[in-house]
Amino acid sequence: VIAGFRGTVPHGLSLEIGDTVQILEKCDGEVFGFYLNYFIFQGIFPSNYIHLKNACVKNKGQFEMVIPTEDSVITEMTSTLRDWGTMWKQLYVRNEGDLFHRLWHIMNEILDLRRQVLVGHLTHDRMKDVKRHITARLDWGNEQLGLDLVPRKEYAMVDPEEISITELYRLMEHRHRKKDTPVPASSHHLFVQMKSLMCSNLGEELEVIFSLFDSKENRPISERFFLRLNRNGLPKCPEKPERHCSLFVDLGSSELRKDIYITVHIIRIGRMGAGEKKNACNVQYRRPFGCAVLSIADLLAGDSKDDLVLKVYMCNTESDWYQIHENIIKKLNARYNLTGSNAGLAVSLQLLHGDIEQIRREYTSMFTHGVSITRKLGFSNIIMPGEMRNDLYITVERGEFEKGGKSVARNVEVTMHVVDSSGQILKDFISFGSGEPPASEYHSFVLYHNNGPRWAELLKLPIPVDKFRGAHIRCEFRHCSTKEKGEKKLFGFSFVPLMQENGRTLPDGTHELIVHKCEENTNLQDSGRYLKLPFSKGIFLGNNSQAVKTTKESFWITSFLCSTKLTQNGDMLDLLKWRTHPDKIAGCLSKLKEIDGSEIVKFLQDTLDTLFGILDENSQKYGSKVFDCLVHIINLLQDSKFHHFKPVMDTYIESHFAGALAYRDLIKVLKWHIDRVTEVELHEHIQEVLKAQEYIFKYIVQSRRLFSIATGGQNEEEFRCCIQELLMSVRFFLSQESKGASALSQLQAVFLSSFPSVYSELLKLFDVREVANLVHDTLGSLPTVMHGDESLQAVKLQSIGKTVESHLYTNPDSRYILLPVVLHHLHMHLQEQKDLIMCARILSNIFCLIKKNSSEKSVLEEIDVIVNSLLDILLRTILEITSRPQPSGSAMRLQFQDVTGEFVSCLLSLLRQMTDRHYQQLLDSFNTKENLRDFLLQIFTVFRILIRPEMFPKDWTVMRLVANNVIITTVLYLSDALRKNFLNENFDYKIWDSYFFLAVIFINQLCLQLEMFTPSKKKKVLEKYGDMRVTMGCEIFSMWQNLGEHKLHFIPALIGPFLEVTLIPQPDLRNVMIPIFHDMMDWEQRRSGNFKQVEAKLIDKLDSLMSEGKVICLSYTNSLSSKIERETWRESGVSLIATVTRLMERLLDYRDCMKMGEVDGKKIGCTVSLLNFYKTELNKEEMYIRYIHKLYDLHLKAQNFTEAAYTLLLYDELLEWSDRPLREFLNYPMQTEWQRKECLHLTIIQNFDRGKCWENGIILCRKIAEQYESYYDYRNLSKMRMMEASLYDKIMDQQRLEPEFFRVGFYGKKFPFFLRNKEFVCRGHDYERLEAFQQRMLNEFPHAIAMQHANQPDETIFQAEAQYLQIYAVTPIPENQEVLQRDGIPDNIKSFYKVNHIWRFRYDRPFHKGTKDKENEFKSLWVERTTLILVQSLPGISRWFEVEKREVVEMSPLENATEVLENKNQQLRTLISQCQTRQMQNINPLTMCLNGVIDAAVNGGVARYQEAFFVKEYILNHPEDGEKITRLRELMLEQAQILEFGLAVHEKVVPQDMRPLHKKLVDQFFVMKSSLGIQEFSACVQASPVHFPNGSPRVCRNSIPVSMSPDGARVIPRRSPLSYPAVNRYSSSSLSSQASAEVSNITGQSESSDEVFNMQPSPSTSSLSSTHSASPNVTSSAPSSARASPLLSDKHKHSRENSCLSPRERPCSAIYPTPLETSQRMLFNHIGDGALPRSDSNLPGPDKASPARHIASVSPSPAGRSPMKGSVQSFTPSPVEYHSSGLISNSPVLSGSYSSGISSLSRCSTSETSGFESQGSEPAVTVPSYSVSEEPVRKESKTPPPYSVYERTLKRPVPLPHSLSIPPTADPPALPPKPQLVRPNNLENSNRRTEQVPRPRPLPRKVSQL
Repeated sequence: VIAGFRGTVPHGLSLEIGDTVQILEKCDGEVFGFYLNYFIFQGIFPSNYIHLKNACVKNKGQFEMVIPTEDSVITEMTSTLRDWGTMWKQLYVRNEGDLFHRLWHIMNEILDLRRQVLVGHLTHDRMKDVKRHITARLDWGNEQLGLDLVPRKEYAMVDPEEISITELYRLMEHRHRKKDTPVPASSHHLFVQMKSLMCSNLGEELEVIFSLFDSKENRPISERFFLRLNRNGLPKCPEKPERHCSLFVDLGSSELRKDIYITVHIIRIGRMGAGEKKNACNVQYRRPFGCAVLSIADLLAGDSKDDLVLKVYMCNTESDWYQIHENIIKKLNARYNLTGSNAGLAVSLQLLHGDIEQIRREYTSMFTHGVSITRKLGFSNIIMPGEMRNDLYITVERGEFEKGGKSVARNVEVTMHVVDSSGQILKDFISFGSGEPPASEYHSFVLYHNNGPRWAELLKLPIPVDKFRGAHIRCEFRHCSTKEKGEKKLFGFSFVPLMQENGRTLPDGTHELIVHKCEENTNLQDSGRYLKLPFSKGIFLGNNSQAVKTTKESFWITSFLCSTKLTQNGDMLDLLKWRTHPDKIAGCLSKLKEIDGSEIVKFLQDTLDTLFGILDENSQKYGSKVFDCLVHIINLLQDSKFHHFKPVMDTYIESHFAGALAYRDLIKVLKWHIDRVTEVELHEHIQEVLKAQEYIFKYIVQSRRLFSIATGGQNEEEFRCCIQELLMSVRFFLSQESKGASALSQLQAVFLSSFPSVYSELLKLFDVREVANLVHDTLGSLPTVMHGDESLQAVKLQSIGKTVESHLYTNPDSRYILLPVVLHHLHMHLQEQKDLIMCARILSNIFCLIKKNSSEKSVLEEIDVIVNSLLDILLRTILEITSRPQPSGSAMRLQFQDVTGEFVSCLLSLLRQMTDRHYQQLLDSFNTKENLRDFLLQIFTVFRILIRPEMFPKDWTVMRLVANNVIITTVLYLSDALRKNFLNENFDYKIWDSYFFLAVIFINQLCLQLEMFTPSKKKKVLEKYGDMRVTMGCEIFSMWQNLGEHKLHFIPALIGPFLEVTLIPQPDLRNVMIPIFHDMMDWEQRRSGNFKQVEAKLIDKLDSLMSEGKVICLSYTNSLSSKIERETWRESGVSLIATVTRLMERLLDYRDCMKMGEVDGKKIGCTVSLLNFYKTELNKEEMYIRYIHKLYDLHLKAQNFTEAAYTLLLYDELLEWSDRPLREFLNYPMQTEWQRKECLHLTIIQNFDRGKCWENGIILCRKIAEQYESYYDYRNLSKMRMMEASLYDKIMDQQRLEPEFFRVGFYGKKFPFFLRNKEFVCRGHDYERLEAFQQRMLNEFPHAIAMQHANQPDETIFQAEAQYLQIYAVTPIPENQEVLQRDGIPDNIKSFYKVNHIWRFRYDRPFHKGTKDKENEFKSLWVERTTLILVQSLPGISRWFEVEKREVVEMSPLENATEVLENKNQQLRTLISQCQTRQMQNINPLTMCLNGVIDAAVNGGVARYQEAFFVKEYILNHPEDGEKITRLRELMLEQAQILEFGLAVHEKVVPQDMRPLHKKLVDQFFVMKSSLGIQEFSACVQASPVHFPNGSPRVCRNSIPVSMSPDGARVIPRRSPLSYPAVNRYSSSSLSSQASAEVSNITGQSESSDEVFNMQPSPSTSSLSSTHSASPNVTSSAPSSARASPLLSDKHKHSRENSCLSPRERPCSAIYPTPLETSQRMLFNHIGDGALPRSDSNLPGPDKASPARHIASVSPSPAGRSPMKGSVQSFTPSPVEYHSSGLISNSPVLSGSYSSGISSLSRCSTSETSGFESQGSEPAVTVPSYSVSEEPVRKESKTPPPYSVYERTLKRPVPLPHSLSIPPTADPPALPPKPQLVRPNNLENSNRRTEQVPRPRPLPRKVSQL
């Protein structure tokens, strides 16, 4: 489709670009067709919207397949790019940017290449190159995206059905191996680029000479790279890269070592002395400049392309120049130093790896721009045929010269020429090195004043062969004058001919040449005059006297010839010229073996012609020797150096060999040698002969063919007989058995290794069957003993392998003849498990020749033979090698996997080739059922092994699908045998179980789960193989139905496996499997009357499947339920299904939760739900314990240490202190129950410690200590007691944060089952407030909607397809009120009981009932209080628990007002106490609280309560509230007293800058008292004991300074009248109306300090005057406090007035105080009573009040100082003591009701653990003022602080109230105790008071209840 078509016309088919459609009809521009392979989608579309493609149709008819005839590479590109397109977009979504962009570039590149292929204009080579690029990129993309590996053959995808499985395996393996590390290259090359010479004082041109030097052998190993630099040190010809770049080629791996060096010699061109200026002559000399050296090992670390700068050195004396590089390498520092100019040579060096052709391909630019090639000296390691070289290397070594009559030595320069036979100088045949064109002459460098100069300069003379004969080298010697003229005077010469008269070239080595003297004007042009002279010492061409005169001076050169045309070997020349010297033939043949191999291969054809010429000349005399020489030459070509000359010999045999009669002699001599294999002295020679048998046979066959051609086929029978006799000798030789590694076995191994190469030669002369029979007989003669020489056995198998690979075996006729002998040897080796790698290769080759669809008779017969011979042993071999442990080394492991894979592919190939007849024959071949049973068990086991995921690499899906197709086909054949032979009386459980097990794991394979495939891949698999899972499922059903009553054997064992199959999301498969489950339940019901076993197995399997991350589908339970409906056992069946369904729901939730990365509440909650399900509904203890530990791990990960301890406690409760042995389980070792319980106890204690839940840890410490004590384990008992003591210390010393609690509702169907439409209370994290908690919940449930109100949702929300979260804070209601209400218990202890073991929580919702009074809202302000009761207490095994029950009550306005005052008074007590005892670092909370109450009182405050509840109208209308009104009045008076004392405390600690505020508070306090109508407290109060919060009861830790009387006349020592006990959580609202503008300053202050002081308004005690008219708002704009009421108005949500404590010290707000005794109460009508106070006779004495009474009191402390620290005793006040102190008469203490009026304030919540309450004190008891331990009295300042409580705005001073003044010797007066009113549950009876019944002290909880 080339254009989109919407298909809006009738019967139109919508098309998109790129779709493929198949045309059925065509008419008038309209086409009727359908989507390719989707016949149901048919329609009409325009013909011009499509482009027609050629295609072919396979399987015409219903299942026809249309295959495009386009190039398969294009088809693959199209489908692959479509798959990539989808995945490419997913990369963007997953934010994998790097791969996204790389894949985008590759896709564009493939599209460009695809266009080139489609155009079709490419050449064949270019097309091949493009396809190679395409497939490389397709493979790369598939690998990156995790797609399948595609098997290819010549760049085209192969159809697995068209080739054998062994060939498919090899293709896959080959492509898989391409990813592995490539084989290291054996050839290396060094790239050198000269950059510059950096030198400060150049000015002359330079020559730079690079070469490679072997310091180990002390010789150069390469030619020289020569380049010239200009005066600036830069290359002279920069435009010609080949002049300054070179590639040193053909370095072997052995030459990449540290003693190979790159040497650089630098020669300057200029005057004799460097820097000479006086000599103005123009003559220039080559003079030494410097040398640099670099080890090639420095380049091995990496192929760095960075420039290197080499230091340049100069020798100290010029005579050492020839060895300066050696001195530098050896670091002989005395012989060289840095050049004077400190020069540096900048070069670029790079090592390249691979053969030279590969380098040319990879570095094309290097060769394109130009680079010179620098060769190694001599031939490379491998000599290639056709290589033409004729290079003569001359090294100018040294000379010895006379002074020549001068006083100083000469400056000698050597000039060299190459002169031909006519005396003419040959042009351009002297090469200084690569990079420089050859020259006609050479000038050496000049050494200053040196008669024995050493040059050591290497030159190459590339002289052609035709000019070599008659040419000679002439060296002329000149003295170079340093005078002004700069003359060069000739004083002598030397020469040397290049070739001798007999044709031998100049031999390699050093030659000492004679220096012939001559004059400057001597004419050397006539070479004939001096060529007659001797040229070398020891070689004279005559006896003339000139030779004697020239022997004093000498000149040395070294020559080395590298030629493929010339030889220096005389023996070789003698052999080649054998006809001129017939008498020397025998000697020449004998010496041939001594000639160097390179000389022989250079003249290979000539040498062979010579040998066969001699053989034809006289075969009787020289036949044996010629045969030996031929064997020597043939074996010479086996050497790797000359291996490439084998084609040269092949060409010679085919084209040049002419020995038609040679075959007779060759056969005769060869047979002679084989017949004498037993002669020990000939073994070595015979071994050489046998190695050469391939080429000997080639010569024999070619010779016979030539003879036949020449004679018309004469003597054919004679030749056949000769060959038969020869092979009979071979068979006899091979049949000899030898023990161990004997010489005979070595000869047999040599023969067998080369024998298969003879087959092709024999086929040239004999028929295929003849040759096959010859080979069959020869290989069949091999001994069958497998215990002989192992190397021989290996070679034997290799010979079999070569036979199978030979052309002979590919012919079906010969293959049938050879197959039995091949299989025989394979069977023997496989039976012994030897040489498995070779066996696997041979088998693979055998099956590669058998195509899948080949139905020829010969192939079927071959399969018969293979099945009978190898199937059984092949199965055993696979079982054997797969059961071995894999080798450790990576190379060995790969080899192991290769062998396994090859055997598996062979087995699959064999099974795929087998037909019905083969299977039937196989099954009939078993004589007994026992044998058949063993075979079936064996093959089922092998199939299970083949299905393993590790059998093939992950991306070999093609191979896996082929294997599965073969397996299922085979299983279908074998299932018939199972039914026929192993049912009824022959039933065999083991074999049936193996069958079912195989079927289950077959279906569950990952590669068959089509749902996970891309649509295109799924379509291809279904088209080729169908859904094999369904096929196997139907087979399972069929086999199950055949079992009959034997089904009971597999119940419940097969329930788990079948369940795993049923849960696969394939409807057809599930429909097949459901009836089996129904059948299982039916049979189990018949057998045992229930299906408990079925249930247990189902549950276990479901859990294990979930743990493995398998897909679990709920739909199958519905299908099963429908089947059960018709059964008699329907009820129990439905119950089972319901249980399983509930479990699956929880397991699915658990699996979904566990997919998330972080540990969150959802995971923990889900695990708790599952854990409880296993315990309560299923009673599966092991599962229960497993999930306990999973939950424990989750808690540890989330650092929920307290919850982790509670979780582990569940397991601990299941154990007893017994010695029962326990098995190894989870991470626990095998141990006794006692040991495991001890271990658990210690772990739990550790977690309670980390979670700061020390009280629970203490209980466990006691438990385990009891056990240690009972066992007299005092060591551990001591440790445990110390641990317990440390926990007590931590309770008292460490701070604990009190957590917040939140109620969370989860509404809507989208929540998991364990949360859906349920409400929970959650324990928040440390410092976590409502906003943070809400955000955390929304993060855990990102799709949830936060509800904006606290009302209960309706049914619409419950059934909504969404998620709704309702969150607000709740207040805990402590269970243990006794501890919290007991006096004197420190806050550190009480804080634990406030927030631990909490079952009940509450939250309040204020509302108005009736008509709202706008003037006073409190008249109609009611509170709806909801109490939530949990299923378990917090904290527990989770941070949240479900709400089990809700209780809702309504509180009247009067009750609300009473509670507000109670909480505010308690808050004031706490703050004053903390400030008084210096627990508070900052007094701002106290200041704000006082300000909030006092300032509000001035503007209304409690006066609003008076207006609302103390008026006559209210009292008459509500007679039942009389007692409550009285209580409210008492609380108001009590608050005034607390405020008065609070101001006194505040005055002592207030900083100077807040004094004005304090003065204002004092003034407003008196106004407040006036507004309440309170002048004195004497009329309405009664004496009360004092309560202290710290340490022990009645102990004051601070002393209060002495105060002055108003007139300043006398000093009155002052004591603190009260310390306030810490209480539970308090209300945070002030008494002021939050709706009034007058308190806005307090509210603002509270908000600003919200984070500092953590003050929280509580929903339980809302502001007195709050209108609450705003709409409820819970989660959208919640206050930062976690205590915020859901219905507080937005303006005041951030008000915090309750405390300045840290979060864990913040007091609780839920207090239900115990009622007071009647003797301690005053009715409201006592207020006006003026009687003096008197003690109640019922009150206990001071000694009964507290066990800590007798601690001595503390002395007074001066003002302005820090309080005294030490534990001191307080005083119990009494009116008598106050009266006797002589205070002023108008003091309130003289009124007897003062103490009673405040008695209700100091009564705080006390713990029930004491068993009694502290009562008022007896007046008769007097405690001494000081104790032994008290400190000296400090004097105080006599000037009261400004704006203190002692001052008034009036002119005259006001006397100090008695409540704030203390006589020096009296106990301080007490403020009223905490009110003890208990509100009844029934508010209608709230006027009725109940007496508090003392409760006994409760015992500690059991551990299991913690």
